[in-house]
Amino acid sequence: MAGNSQRRGAMRKPGTKKGAVVGSGGQKRKGLRGRGATPAAELRPGHPAQRQEAQHSSGQRRPAPRPGGQRGDSPAAAARRRSGSEPGETVLGRNPVLECLRAAVPATALQVAIGVDLDDRVSESVRLAADAGLSILEVPKADLDRLAKGALHQGVALQVPPYEYAFPEDVLIAAQESTTAPLLVALDGVTDPRNLGAVVRSAVAFGAHGLVVPQRRSAGMTAVAWRASAGTAAYLPVARATNLVRTLKDFAAAGLMVVGLDAEGSMPLDAFALATGPLVLVLGSEGRGLSRLVRETCDAAVSIPMVGQVESLNASVAAGVVLAEVARLRRAG
Repeated sequence: MAGNSQRRGAMRKPGTKKGAVVGSGGQKRKGLRGRGATPAAELRPGHPAQRQEAQHSSGQRRPAPRPGGQRGDSPAAAARRRSGSEPGETVLGRNPVLECLRAAVPATALQVAIGVDLDDRVSESVRLAADAGLSILEVPKADLDRLAKGALHQGVALQVPPYEYAFPEDVLIAAQESTTAPLLVALDGVTDPRNLGAVVRSAVAFGAHGLVVPQRRSAGMTAVAWRASAGTAAYLPVARATNLVRTLKDFAAAGLMVVGLDAEGSMPLDAFALATGPLVLVLGSEGRGLSRLVRETCDAAVSIPMVGQVESLNASVAAGVVLAEVARLRRAG
């Protein structure tokens, strides 16, 4: 009956209860003791940072990176170069997808809605994807609707994996091992991926060995940046620096001159004597220019002489002007 603690099943049989009846009785003190602070990544066995630190301490040099982590790389090499991670992208819309495929943006799959109108753009996208060896998937339109989350997809979507960045020291090694004087480009505060892609295109055109972007408050190598580079991002390693100022100091310690592009720079571009030596060219955003700490880190500042009412140039345009002059001076020298 209710309330009868002596009823059958309400009491355990003698000798069947295991462990302490009330509390731990001091028997589990070891289990209650904390394990202490989590060790730093460099001290955790098997962690990528620990392996990197072990390589540095043993004096081993890493091989020069391949741009963007291309096929044929070993998993260890790809992990070693990955200094920052971004989620993969989904490019939506017939024109953007076609432009990405024309620019050879690294992709994994092309999704086409079942029953979509196969106009010239969709047909060319399917052909380019097939030529590139990409997976071509026919999916219900409802699946693309969920993937787009309200954005216009026009029945096509392109899956783009995250870009694999190089380490700044890898870019430096590649530049030092080249047959010409090292030429690197660093961007400070350039947040438009189209500007980033255009700078990459100019850097490839005028012989730069690599490009460095900050990990924070900067555009990354997205599909938009790759498309703006017109596919030239496949030929230039792009590194991501956790601390741009510290990276520039490391480049200076390695013998490179760090020169910032500044409208108030004391060295005009037509008298850029440092262009023929080992060089890091630092470009800021159009609105803010170089940040204070980056400007203080530069060994010199160069300016572009301009005529008229224009006070500044777009970052990608300025990069093209300066890199073209550097290339001319190096050919003349």
